Amino acid sequence: MLPPDPFKIVQTPGLTLILYEAFVDFRQIFTDGRKHPQSMNPAWYGYSVGKWIGESFEVQTVGFNDESWIDGLGLPHSEELRVTERFQRLTAGHLQMEGTIDDPKMYTRPWTFKVDFNAIPDADLIENICENEKDVPHQVAK
Repeated sequence: MLPPDPFKIVQTPGLTLILYEAFVDFRQIFTDGRKHPQSMNPAWYGYSVGKWIGESFEVQTVGFNDESWIDGLGLPHSEELRVTERFQRLTAGHLQMEGTIDDPKMYTRPWTFKVDFNAIPDADLIENICENEKDVPHQVAK
């Protein structure tokens, strides 16, 4: 769920979307006051509900399948995983996400981490399609 660079956050009344450039993927975060469903179909990104608490956007996500890793190093999780994210804009150009991982089936206690992002408000996401590395010669270096 950790957003790969680049990503875009789109806020509407009742729903916040995180659009990922990688794999042309997205997350839905419901902000209309709903609770997590009693019964969920386990999903890759889980089921997220969010709300503003002061200057932080807090997201609670549950309902994950157990077919992914928490990170790129292969930390496992179970379907009991619960993730809390707190997004805060530190300055005009910087966003910080604090995440808490709680999975009593896999870990003895919850643990928290922070990730900082550079905000680029006027940037466009570029379509990202994997063509078995056929796209590498066409990429333009900056």
